[in-house]
Amino acid sequence: MAPRRGTTRRRFLQSTALAAAGLALPRTGFAASPDLKLKKPIKIGCQCILSGPLGGYGEFMRKGATLAMEEVNGQGGIGGSPIELNFRDEELKVDVGVKNARYFVEDWGADFLIGIDSSAVALAVGEIMPSLNKVLIVTHGATEKYNEDLVFKRHVRQCFRVCVPVYQDGIASALVAKDLPVKRWATISPDYEYGHTSWKMFRAYLKRFKPDVEFVGESFAKFGTVDFSSHISKVMGLNPEGIFSTEWGGEAVTMVKQAKLFKVFENTKAFMIGMGSAMDVLQGLGADYPDGTWASGRYYFGYPDSPENKKFVEAFRKRWNSYPSYPSETSYTAIHALKKAVEKAKSIETEKVIEALEGLELDRPAGKCVIRKEDHQAVYAVPWGQIKHDPKFPMPILTNLKVFTTDEYYRKPPFAPVEG
Repeated sequence: MAPRRGTTRRRFLQSTALAAAGLALPRTGFAASPDLKLKKPIKIGCQCILSGPLGGYGEFMRKGATLAMEEVNGQGGIGGSPIELNFRDEELKVDVGVKNARYFVEDWGADFLIGIDSSAVALAVGEIMPSLNKVLIVTHGATEKYNEDLVFKRHVRQCFRVCVPVYQDGIASALVAKDLPVKRWATISPDYEYGHTSWKMFRAYLKRFKPDVEFVGESFAKFGTVDFSSHISKVMGLNPEGIFSTEWGGEAVTMVKQAKLFKVFENTKAFMIGMGSAMDVLQGLGADYPDGTWASGRYYFGYPDSPENKKFVEAFRKRWNSYPSYPSETSYTAIHALKKAVEKAKSIETEKVIEALEGLELDRPAGKCVIRKEDHQAVYAVPWGQIKHDPKFPMPILTNLKVFTTDEYYRKPPFAPVEG
């Protein structure tokens, strides 16, 4: 899949090669790197979805990681060593993701791994990280089983995550939904780990917040679904007042367009899309995105109103002629987190970097965050909001932002079972 707006694949690869070598790159506001006499270059293997209807996520991830690489190399690299990135398509397939991870470490010589869009792939790759013994920072896969089970309960210490997990989709959404004039809910969501666990969490927490709520139906769409009509007909036949969905990427775009044809938005009081503020959904729907739809993500370019976020958005737009999506921010943050941790540890040795990452505090574009020592989960707040069409922007934006403190919706160790 070719890079989007403002660049060609050849130009993109040329810029990547230059950045890896630390050549002729613009200076930024980041502090210059000390010379720790580490190996050169430091290699970071990146995998994400780069093909199919969800391939836009991978392109946004690649652009965020590349921007971070250029900034880091422009200030002397990590500990005086330039960084080099290598990207592979995970294809949202477990076997491909595991193969990619092994290739990065065993054949290419990666020092660190970042990325992964699929929850199932994140879990599978996490399983082999003790044998590969490299730090993995997940930037998108959102299942709570990654931090709660793999890291906290099973002590797979090589695994970290810098994106908000399904707490955003399933718990923060319930905090919004409890105040909506909706009693009867149904879902149209993906038929795999992410879709099922988000819906389970939404039901469990909304029932806790609003005991008289009803969950009247569910329909789970297989990956690659292009015709959502049967799913829409199934749930609308049950007369829901609200629709909860965790469809994402091109499939979210398709679902919303078809839901409009079935007049779902006129016949319900609320429609919530967990990843509905992702840039490829905002751009993909454009004028077709119904005003008032509730949407969120793992970062939204308009929040927070901080110098770090403004600087990131400006740099991303200048580099790529596009607003950043949340995989852009999380991959960007992963690389800057590695830089900070390695320079704190004064080493790229896995155990020393793990210790440096545990409890690490970051002023990232998405806001201040800390990587919890107990489960290696980055903790930061992301808003929910409602879709609005503003002529000042080339795509729909969020308004009426609802921001909850992380204490209100992040689950905490020792992680009681989710009932429901």
